[in-house]
Amino acid sequence: MAEIPILLMAAGGSSRMGQPKQLLPWGNRTLIEHQILTLLETDNPINVVLGSNSDLVIPVIEKYSVNIFTNTDWKSGMGSSISFGISQTKDRFTDVSGVLITLLDQPLITTAYIEKMLASFQPGSQQILVSHSDSGWTGVPVLFDACYFNELTELRDDEGAKKIIKRHDENLILVDGGELLEDMDTMETYQQLLKKYMISSSN
Repeated sequence: MAEIPILLMAAGGSSRMGQPKQLLPWGNRTLIEHQILTLLETDNPINVVLGSNSDLVIPVIEKYSVNIFTNTDWKSGMGSSISFGISQTKDRFTDVSGVLITLLDQPLITTAYIEKMLASFQPGSQQILVSHSDSGWTGVPVLFDACYFNELTELRDDEGAKKIIKRHDENLILVDGGELLEDMDTMETYQQLLKKYMISSSN
């Protein structure tokens, strides 16, 4: 059975946060460690795309069983980092049926949700599985069939994968993510989501 590697996008400069988002405290670990451990529980290969502050982040995560891809052109934006991550994935894995892209910014995502996405995927069917929130928002995590790899490697600058999703909307499968898809861009939203996480963890 072909593999589905997971690409954790963690290359951004955290300009609105004022400090490296990857290293923010999350429980008794850093945010990026929390995300890596959540993904490792799926037993799928984990690839972490770094960029900004990679010299600080690598010593924290190199003990984990993940592949670390460092995009030196991370300042160009998300499109550049996705393109780089897909290219590295293609080079490292010879037989993959798709790739699941997820973000550092969504810390409420659970292993169970990622496994639900993986279980919903039918290899070779040109599917794009897109997460759908209670508020009607759609986006990452997203699982692309391998047939889209060439289009993903052509992304440039700050254009994310949404234009590819729109181009192939007849192949979209929505996966219900409920309230798990909230993301954090500011210190205020970080503190709000951390509070939610700590409450859910204590129950």
